[in-house]
Amino acid sequence: MSGILEVVVGLVMLVGLVGGTTQIIPGGLVILAALLVWTIMTGGAVAWAVFVVAVVAVAASAVVKYLVAGRHMTRAQVPGSTVVVGAVAGIVLFFVIPVVGLFVGFVGGIFLCELSRRRDAALAWSATKAALTATALTVLIELAGSLVAVGAWVVGLIAT
Repeated sequence: MSGILEVVVGLVMLVGLVGGTTQIIPGGLVILAALLVWTIMTGGAVAWAVFVVAVVAVAASAVVKYLVAGRHMTRAQVPGSTVVVGAVAGIVLFFVIPVVGLFVGFVGGIFLCELSRRRDAALAWSATKAALTATALTVLIELAGSLVAVGAWVVGLIAT
């Protein structure tokens, strides 16, 4: 594979890392798509081994992030529907208040949903913090899987 194509693959992977961290795009899938192109273009056992390692890392992080977030939310007695309300509110406010609307809407939606459910502001805020912590954990876990995939690619570049 030519150096220019490897740079393009690396840039796409960087987009995947940033997009996955900001939760704008499915970062792991973008990284795997770029890595698949590299694997096909490069060929050989090393390239395919790198691809398998990346798929396992991204798939494992996808499973683990839902298990960890689910357990965290269950302990805090926050239903999944609350996070859905927060996500919808975040998307709506993203278009109403540029840049910060997504965060404001997500936090506000979760808080208002929990306030209507629990009828206590302190409990609603505690649930909001638990939902935000679970969300942050999912981002970090997905980032870890994506970084392993990118690291495998770097090792593959050196080895081929």
